[in-house]
Amino acid sequence: MKKSVVAEFKPDSRDNSPLYLQLARKLGEAVRQGRYRVHEALPSERLLSESLGVSRVTARKAIDQLVEQGLILRKRGSGNYIAPRLEQPLSRLTSFSEELHRRGYEPSSRWLDRSITQAAPDEQLSLGLSSNAKVARLERLRLADDVVMAYEVSVLPQSVLAEPKAVKASLYEYLTKIGQAPVRALQHIRALNADPRLAEQLGVAVGQAVLFITRIGYLESGQAVELTHSYCRSDYYDFVAEMRREP
Repeated sequence: MKKSVVAEFKPDSRDNSPLYLQLARKLGEAVRQGRYRVHEALPSERLLSESLGVSRVTARKAIDQLVEQGLILRKRGSGNYIAPRLEQPLSRLTSFSEELHRRGYEPSSRWLDRSITQAAPDEQLSLGLSSNAKVARLERLRLADDVVMAYEVSVLPQSVLAEPKAVKASLYEYLTKIGQAPVRALQHIRALNADPRLAEQLGVAVGQAVLFITRIGYLESGQAVELTHSYCRSDYYDFVAEMRREP
């Protein structure tokens, strides 16, 4: 963020709200509008205070607000940076990779497991499998611009995905190529607190709230072909739903 554009965040004398909230609101609007790149550095508290004619305490409190909202990353000894953030509409079935590409991020995966295993009882139920069925299990960390956004486990019938290691990047891209991509899905979202293992994988504090998402994807025929459990960092990940009131 260049010094020359800092002046646009000057407090409005006609606004009776606290100066730090005015500054936080203006900075937040600029970030949400995508006017600054992910990982771009914010001006220092000193530069903000000097350029805008506010105290350093006011500048610090404004940045604190944006850190709490997940818009800004504070790196000790380095500065404050625009955080990667993904807003995913609930009305559109897309893959993690597709959504990130659409928003200008570079998606990648850090594979933890790609194997064929016995289906667990809940997996048999969700995918409509017999008790002795086997499944392809894909376990990975999902990254945006090299930042871990989510831990994800996808399970598919072996009849759909016989070679798990054939999936290199996007699961949906591979399923599309073999004619087995879901056309609709049911998704459940709830909050949970990260246990020590999950916290280490996501790089968050033990007990921090994360979004736990369960998705079952179906073919046009109604066959369930995908069960995915995703644990998403709530400071980076938003789900957006548009609602309309019936007249």
